[in-house]
Amino acid sequence: MQNRIKQQLRDIELQHQITILYACESGSRAWGFPSPNSDYDVRFIYVHPRNKYLSIDDPAAQLTFPINDELDFHGWDLKKTLQLIRKSNTTPFEWLQSPIIYQQHPAISASLWALCQHYFNARGNIYHYLGIAKSALQTGDGLQIGIKKLFYVLRPLLSAKWCLEKQQIAPMAIAPLMALLPKQLQDNINTLIKYKSTVEESYSIDIEPLILDFIDQTASELNTKVQLIDEVRFDSKLLDDFFLNVLTSETTK
Repeated sequence: MQNRIKQQLRDIELQHQITILYACESGSRAWGFPSPNSDYDVRFIYVHPRNKYLSIDDPAAQLTFPINDELDFHGWDLKKTLQLIRKSNTTPFEWLQSPIIYQQHPAISASLWALCQHYFNARGNIYHYLGIAKSALQTGDGLQIGIKKLFYVLRPLLSAKWCLEKQQIAPMAIAPLMALLPKQLQDNINTLIKYKSTVEESYSIDIEPLILDFIDQTASELNTKVQLIDEVRFDSKLLDDFFLNVLTSETTK
């Protein structure tokens, strides 16, 4: 599958006349809790030839493709990515940490990740993760929930808890996030991860009382404490400099 993904990325570059700076897995495979039928969520950051940015028409800011045989490709232009980093958007923060990388210009991806550290807004990140967890919980049926949806509650809550307690960008994968939990909860969630690897994503389970208590207590605590955190606004100087450096490099000729 890796070879197939890499070939499709090369085909996208040729078809759309772009350079892919970074391509990774984003989704349950990268988060550390895949199911047997999990899609391959391939996400990439690309750049157009520099003259495209000097045209009166803006170049394509994103590229989306139909899901084909469990392959889901979606990409963002570098300029759009930098605009989202300025807003402290969690998505580029996560992509740039992915443990599964299909293609990259290492110096550029490392510089992008370093830039992200200057644009972390704890309040915005916590609200984002709380929103994901809330949406996933609304699809449950009382104490029963799809196992995929349960992890769409647990990982965001842990990510929000990390942002609050560490005042840092949260890790993408669930394993380091679980360091925030007592051992019994870690063991219970690890058991669920192993079980998820054997069943379809739509499979429903009962939420264990210990996990349900964690969800309720953590969501309540986060919703209270996030309101006490000041909003942060960022300027674009570092991002503008980075964008200009990439456009004047050999990458975009």
